[in-house]
Amino acid sequence: MSVPAVPGVITADQVVATARSIAAVQDDEGGVPWPEGHIDAWNHVECLMAMTAAGLRDEARRGYGWLARHQRRDGSWPMKVVNGEAVERGGESNHAAYVAVGIWHDLLVTGDEAFAASAWPMVTRALNFVVELQTARGEIVWERDAHGVPAAYALLTGSSSICQGLRCGVLLGERLGDPQPDWELAADQLGHALAAHPEAFADKSRFSMDWYYPVLGGAVRGPAGDKRLAEEWDTFVVPGLGVRCVSDQPWVTGAESCELVLTLDAMGDRERALRVFADMQHLRHEDGSYWTGWQFVNEKHFPHERSAYTAAAVILAADALSGATAGASIFRDAGAYDVHITGDCGCEHARA
Repeated sequence: MSVPAVPGVITADQVVATARSIAAVQDDEGGVPWPEGHIDAWNHVECLMAMTAAGLRDEARRGYGWLARHQRRDGSWPMKVVNGEAVERGGESNHAAYVAVGIWHDLLVTGDEAFAASAWPMVTRALNFVVELQTARGEIVWERDAHGVPAAYALLTGSSSICQGLRCGVLLGERLGDPQPDWELAADQLGHALAAHPEAFADKSRFSMDWYYPVLGGAVRGPAGDKRLAEEWDTFVVPGLGVRCVSDQPWVTGAESCELVLTLDAMGDRERALRVFADMQHLRHEDGSYWTGWQFVNEKHFPHERSAYTAAAVILAADALSGATAGASIFRDAGAYDVHITGDCGCEHARA
């Protein structure tokens, strides 16, 4: 398997060093924590995908074992796990959905269908948990709390990621001979809500993720995607440094920068994707890890930490730009679907 490399920006050896920086913080059970010590399923899966892309298959498989052991009967994972114990017991819909992206990515990269089949029950429980949180309009609320009560609202970034998760789950089911038409319908309804009903989601517009994630997750592509990215480009992109986490702070972050790289690559905008990827390399540490962010007025790393999830985003962006693995197009392919709306939405977009 080829290792991702982007000439003039990052070498294959540097990518492997970055993957090893993720493995270095993996706990004895296979979990990949945040710098402060907790594990959540979404960022954990992102780290496993990165290690898989860089050739650290055994370490990634240990991480999937962690997921299998910590999945709950309803298909979810606790929001936060510390030292093997749930410290925040609610279950987030986007955390559960991203497991499907990880398993589909593993199959694409490794070709190991037996492993995918062994993980399929975990994926089915997870995505069934997700679709149970879908509203009649199509959005998927962000959590079910520790008492089993669904949240009152949906999040644009989370739902955008869920849309990709559902698509990956459908593809995985088709590959394994267990099609899931209900997930496909849920993805169509969610994709329509993301593209046509901004009122369905809580206003988190100060966060750059709410700007680019509808494009990254595949619901908004083509001219609508170009328009969306153009509208807030100057708000969030800092030339030479990367992408702000929030619009009102002088703070660029590596993960958001690399997710924008993935978004631009998915839109076919390779020139700007390469530029943003090169710009964020000032966050690289000599050991291959990456600082989470840079406060460019104070000229200090903020927070003063190097995070595995940032390293993971770097590797996945490098893979997308290089095309090194068979999973390199997983974000690009998220938008390769025609959305079929059923029911009586009644809006102009649905009628069209």
